[in-house]
Amino acid sequence: MKDPLVSIIIPVYNAAPYLPACLETVRRQRYENIEILLVNDGSSDSSPHLCDMYARVDSRIKVVDKPNGGVSSSRNLAIEQAQGTYLQFADSDDWLDRNATRLLVERALETSADLVISHFCRVNGDKITVSGFLNQYNVMDQHEFAKRLMEEPASFYYGVMWNKLYRKDIILSHNIRCSETLRWSEDFLFNLEYIRYAERFAALETPIYYYRKNEKSITNSALTVTNTVQTKLELFDYYKALYTDLGLYEQYRTQIHKYLISAAKDG
Repeated sequence: MKDPLVSIIIPVYNAAPYLPACLETVRRQRYENIEILLVNDGSSDSSPHLCDMYARVDSRIKVVDKPNGGVSSSRNLAIEQAQGTYLQFADSDDWLDRNATRLLVERALETSADLVISHFCRVNGDKITVSGFLNQYNVMDQHEFAKRLMEEPASFYYGVMWNKLYRKDIILSHNIRCSETLRWSEDFLFNLEYIRYAERFAALETPIYYYRKNEKSITNSALTVTNTVQTKLELFDYYKALYTDLGLYEQYRTQIHKYLISAAKDG
């Protein structure tokens, strides 16, 4: 039986200093049945040249050029074009363990999980810290995963897209996309929507992704007090709607309200 195709989606915007290191780790995954979608989001540095160069040496790489519109529009465009059974995401200034895709897919197949979530490494200069909460011995249903999410409601571990493996059919059938109006936490909103429709959840304790703490990133530049409060209020409505639908809102009312003042300790 052939390994399922995984589409690895990487938005690229002025990432020339980091892009080669990122792409080398993606290209050299020990899971070979992948396609790599590089979405050049109107870069003004040498990123477009680097993307095209890598596409010439690796037929699995596809370059999509678009006017600058932000990371969400880049991810959404790639989702529409992806051919894989599964979707995996990466940021262009980070890198992956060589076993990342293999371990995510193996976990998904052995558990029939709709979402696999992994530990990750936070890189701040020479300091590397492992982050993650769930053990990999239990397969969770929607209610159990939602309960565990409430233990760390503002965590990068649950909120970001790059430490997870998604089923593309769920995303397409329910028209789940990244918000192109939010400048921060658009990935958390995507995940809250995905949780609404996923039924089985599995964890991977191996840290397979290296997140580089970059103070000049688009995300950090968007973090003003006004943006943070406004975005949290909007996401709170989604949190409340999800947990109301699951019949868990009254039980977790305090923790959901705690989200408004929680900080992402692992970010």
